[in-house]
Amino acid sequence: MKPSLTFLALSFAVIAAGIALDKGVWTVPRAWNPFQPLHLDDPLTPVTQWKLRQLKGDREACRDVLDSAPAGPLNYTPLADYTPVAGCPLQNVVRVRRAGVEFNASFVASCPLAVAWSLFERQRLQPAAREVFGEPVESVRHLGSFACRNIYHRDNARRSDHASAEALDVAAFRIVDGHRISVLDDWEGGDDAADFLHRVRDGACEVFGTTLGPDYNAAHANHFHLGMRGISLCR
Repeated sequence: MKPSLTFLALSFAVIAAGIALDKGVWTVPRAWNPFQPLHLDDPLTPVTQWKLRQLKGDREACRDVLDSAPAGPLNYTPLADYTPVAGCPLQNVVRVRRAGVEFNASFVASCPLAVAWSLFERQRLQPAAREVFGEPVESVRHLGSFACRNIYHRDNARRSDHASAEALDVAAFRIVDGHRISVLDDWEGGDDAADFLHRVRDGACEVFGTTLGPDYNAAHANHFHLGMRGISLCR
């Protein structure tokens, strides 16, 4: 895909911001360079979400990023393109069985969504759990990823992120010590659970294109919607 003039201008601005001096030579750190591949251990920068979006049309590059994860924690299976429900074809998707955390059920995700989850888990979710509780998250309860529908099931609305498996709805987390935190029950209040959930929401906003939770509307009172569309929509 040929880069637009807007993207090129943004790239030069970001490169200028991220430039560093290494042994007397000015270099651009990989995480700041939009022309370098994404790595799961790269720090999050303003370029990260752009790199994630480019993986949608590049199956091989996307799976290379997933395969860069340490052996063991990430368990996924690449899937052939298919149409599980008429009108909702799925392309460049994988089935995620576990990441660094256990899930209540495996789920189909676009490859970029699986990469985004891995980045989020490693760089925002687990650090938040350790900072608040002193222990990592052991498991995550989600409400699903793929659903062939329009937004809010409205006939005149555009397709939901879920229609292309580009969003995951997350409802609850369990810490290694057994402590369970749910979006529905623990979002409000000034305790550790609420602090953790707000940190999780804020961290997700740095990775996913769209992050919606209880502050957005009543439909999201019991979960975080973590989607790939948009650019840092955070509510």
